[in-house]
Amino acid sequence: MSDKSNLIVDLTFQFSLKIIAFTEILEAKKKFNMSNQLFKSGTSIGANVCEAQGAESKNDFKHKCKIAYKEAEETEYWLKLCEHAENYPFEQSMLEDVQSIMRILGKIISSTK
Repeated sequence: MSDKSNLIVDLTFQFSLKIIAFTEILEAKKKFNMSNQLFKSGTSIGANVCEAQGAESKNDFKHKCKIAYKEAEETEYWLKLCEHAENYPFEQSMLEDVQSIMRILGKIISSTK
């Protein structure tokens, strides 16, 4: 990663750190399946955004951002399950964070021509 600040790269990196901490809470409560699903999709958002930074073309950049968006949608789903499932921890701020990331990615995708 470069030293130059990039909003979406920074947001998704910070979100990945939150995902790591939250999945540790899930694991401590023996919610291993949910933990694994959230860890994979939640950290994949930032990984794909980082990969997009080194894209070979605008189409490649847009494609990688679309993958990141799809991972964010999946992460939103798992977080909503935590919200509504009995005996699962939930953090509203994480749901708000992923929805914000989705809005930003959506704007990046729609503005990339």
